[in-house]
Amino acid sequence: MLRTAISSGSTFEELAGYSRATVVEFDTYAEVFVSGCTGFDYASMTISDDISEQTRQCFLNIEAALKQAGGDLSHLVRVRYYLTDGAYFAKVAPIFGEFCKPARPAATALVCGLVDPAMKIEIEVDARIPRG
Repeated sequence: MLRTAISSGSTFEELAGYSRATVVEFDTYAEVFVSGCTGFDYASMTISDDISEQTRQCFLNIEAALKQAGGDLSHLVRVRYYLTDGAYFAKVAPIFGEFCKPARPAATALVCGLVDPAMKIEIEVDARIPRG
């Protein structure tokens, strides 16, 4: 079993001792575990105040990690949504559908606090990417 780490380039990964994603290679597939992604645009280090924009940026960040692992959103098998307010769900659920409908992964949504008050959503995914 080969295991590799993918970084987003965030200095927080080094500080907190984690990777944006971990890829575990098997004979015919790779399992990819993507850490919780927030609405931060890492190119500008900014985050929108709008929950819809944050949600879209989360998926862009997830797509970037999956691409580095040789996959895309069609390989999702599990998604976990962490929302800071349950009232956001109705607004962002259609966005979840835009990005996840082709894969139809198992999904869970939770309401909780996040580490930065600017963050309104965090999305964590698992994917299985065919190899060979």
